Amino acid sequence: MNIAILGGGHGCYAAAADLSEAGHSVRLWRRDADALAAVRQAGSICLKDARGARDVPIALATANIGEALRGASLIVIPTPAIAQEDIARAMAPHLVDGQVVFLPPGTFGSFVMARIVKQAGNRADVAWAETGTLPYLARKHGEREVNVTIRAIRLPTGVYPARKEREALEVIRAAYPSVHGCGDALSGALMNAGPIIHPPLMVMNAAPLQHFERWDIHNEGTQRAVRDVTDRLDQERIAVREAFGQGAPHYPLADHYNNDQWMYGDAHKQLVKSGDWRENIDLYAHRYITEDTELGLAFLASAARHAGVDAPIAHGLLAIVGGFLGRDLRQGPRTFEALGLAGLDRAALKKRLHDGE
Repeated sequence: MNIAILGGGHGCYAAAADLSEAGHSVRLWRRDADALAAVRQAGSICLKDARGARDVPIALATANIGEALRGASLIVIPTPAIAQEDIARAMAPHLVDGQVVFLPPGTFGSFVMARIVKQAGNRADVAWAETGTLPYLARKHGEREVNVTIRAIRLPTGVYPARKEREALEVIRAAYPSVHGCGDALSGALMNAGPIIHPPLMVMNAAPLQHFERWDIHNEGTQRAVRDVTDRLDQERIAVREAFGQGAPHYPLADHYNNDQWMYGDAHKQLVKSGDWRENIDLYAHRYITEDTELGLAFLASAARHAGVDAPIAHGLLAIVGGFLGRDLRQGPRTFEALGLAGLDRAALKKRLHDGE
């Protein structure tokens, strides 16, 4: 299958190498041509995992997004949600009927990006899908080298518009067999693990993050008090899902720490052992704040307000982060209010998500 991978981060390089090695024809697009030069010149990415290190040829590495998208059946965008709007505008002139766009994860980006493309004048019949996490726990080790610690074994995925769920999942499963349907885009967005695991880790490790040059929030930073807050925040997420009529499995985050039933299986020990997450984290600019808190957690809190679910942990964490950022995160761009969804009743919202705009 022809697959376009859009972006230049950890997940993008992991996807490009992994899917190429699986036999797909992969086109890797990155807007920064200089940063892409090493991959383009070598024609490959060095993939490292439990099997060792090897060079994986990439069919095309390009800074021309039209070239990457041409003829692609599946478009995978494993980039932070803060990049989605710019990417949607860049994609808009090139998308055609029948293509499937997969956001792992999405932060409701399926809805947001589809709207931007249509506002740009492209009415192509495209399916947009999003899941609860990246298919990989991965970190880049160089200009064309990526280390994959673990691969996801369960990827609950929602589709926008939901009327295209069957055909979209069929295409995505050809690349990621671990994908399974979980309903519409709202259900997919409410599977996102990032806004659950990362905001408590950032807030409750704020002092060591600013004091130490490198700190592993998943090792020293994950203590009982943090886990207790994370578990209660996740209970709020599940309550919101249930209020919208979304059924199990909800993939409670506690399973990430306690057993092999989560999206990555039993991954936490491997994540810590790898050492790749002992890093310098800027409390103001890291994607755990700009993506998972300002966008993802704000989205969850707004969904709770719409559903009438009490979510004190979500709103409390937003208030604290808003305190050090100096703004009210309840007014963020990914809230129901900002997206024009707050005025829809349950039936109208469900119809919008099923039919599209």
